[in-house]
Amino acid sequence: MAEKYTERENGRGFDETRPIEAKAGVIKKADGSAYFRIGKTTAYAAVYGPRECHPKHMQDPKTGILRCNYNMMPFSTEERVRPGPSRRSKEISMVTEKALLPVVNLEDYPNAVVDVFIELTETDAGSRCAGICAASMALADAGITMKDMVAAVSCGVIDHQVAVDLDGPEEHLHDLDVADIPVAMVPSTEEITLLQMDGKVSQEELLKAIEGVKPALKKIAEIQRKALKDRYK
Repeated sequence: MAEKYTERENGRGFDETRPIEAKAGVIKKADGSAYFRIGKTTAYAAVYGPRECHPKHMQDPKTGILRCNYNMMPFSTEERVRPGPSRRSKEISMVTEKALLPVVNLEDYPNAVVDVFIELTETDAGSRCAGICAASMALADAGITMKDMVAAVSCGVIDHQVAVDLDGPEEHLHDLDVADIPVAMVPSTEEITLLQMDGKVSQEELLKAIEGVKPALKKIAEIQRKALKDRYK
């Protein structure tokens, strides 16, 4: 029988994220852009728009629309990723849109679209969360009216022990029960805009994980805001 997971292999505390780095305004020709790195996972986001929405049948005369495109570069993982859209990238693009929409005010842009392109150049767990963090910063950098940032990070349950920000080796601990739970949150209201899970946990463990990840999400939001402020100093 496997021993209880009492110490993380990388020496981190159970409430501690991997090292984080964030920058805004990293892609010159985009209307807004950002870079977000957590551990060995790196995401770039570029925003174009608001601009006229094509095809025209997608236009909404009452509000603008948000379109997100998530893509992992072929060289971003040890196993080469097949270029082009996949079921996984389409699913992550959709959940990214839903995670960001609660804070984005698009009513000022009728018949327009705001396009967000997210590229992962390096991945080691938590790629959708890194993409959401980069996209949120890029939208702010583009001057899109927003109620707040959206911060995202995974929390996990390893052998009934809650841990913030699982890394690749932790996700693949085959001799222990592991659940990976990506969470996105609006820091000012603690509204959860993304909650997914891969694995099995009890209701009590899930609620404990969500509560336990909130301080890390608020810390990430502070890092995002600082990167935007540094861009315009």
